Amino acid sequence: MDQRPDRAGVRRDTGQRAALAELVCRGWGGWASRRGATGSRAGEERCGFGGRCGCAGRAGGRSAELDLATAAGRDCAAERGVDLQVAAEQDAKKNGYRWRRPRHCLRDRQDADAVDRAGLRLKLMRQQAEAGDIVLLSADESEALTHPYLAHAWAKRGADLRVPAPGQSRKLALIGALDHAAGKLIVHRSRTKRSTDFIGLLERLDPLYGPKPGDVAKPVILVLDNGPIHTSKLSRAALAKRPWLKAEWLPKYAPELNDIERSWRDLKRHFLAHQTFQSIEQLDATVATAVDRLNYERQRHLCHDQRIAA
Repeated sequence: MDQRPDRAGVRRDTGQRAALAELVCRGWGGWASRRGATGSRAGEERCGFGGRCGCAGRAGGRSAELDLATAAGRDCAAERGVDLQVAAEQDAKKNGYRWRRPRHCLRDRQDADAVDRAGLRLKLMRQQAEAGDIVLLSADESEALTHPYLAHAWAKRGADLRVPAPGQSRKLALIGALDHAAGKLIVHRSRTKRSTDFIGLLERLDPLYGPKPGDVAKPVILVLDNGPIHTSKLSRAALAKRPWLKAEWLPKYAPELNDIERSWRDLKRHFLAHQTFQSIEQLDATVATAVDRLNYERQRHLCHDQRIAA
């Protein structure tokens, strides 16, 4: 037998089905308004929930009883431990959605045509690098702090998530280049962020990608933004001394085109997060170890993917 109405005026099982149908049959309201079948028996059969989900009455105005049924269903779902948000997240993932954090951009200052052209060129270069025809390097700068980097983390309810921080924070400059095909991150660490530090990175690239006797030289392309340490006279002279290295300049205000940005986030989020460093020397040693671990894990996953593809 049906349950007696509770004090809210609706049955609990009716409310539960109403809330469930609310997620499943959202598109019915517009269809009913076009067909002129709002609240009709045909609409109830079409819905599959006997018209109790509330979607059949949406076009002609939802009744108070249906509103109460939907609200009671949500209360009942909470009482029974049915998390509708989890169900919605699972449905979103199936339809290609994912949880993302927005980021700042300077699209008003960008040259849209230049960004589009650069994006197409980089897409072609990535394909050539993956095929082994060229070596594609993306270079940029970042910084690490003795102040702890905060990231998302799992914790029990009520847990204290405060991380001790020093009164003053010191910076360590990271000037790096990412090998797109190999996934290897080469980092030059420095206390400053100047043209001489960028030249220090170029000197680290010389033995790795410079021409060697007896080897077939591949074109090496270095993707750079228009930062002052890249465009200074000293840096341009250092690039000119390396004819084997071709610079690919990105448009202004387009950091999203540089692949190394994701590597900086991975390095800080997975290896430097929630750590307090007592000195710049301790931070320097930790960053060096973190870069080695990051390269090792990427190389391991790359070999694993190649075995699967084979």
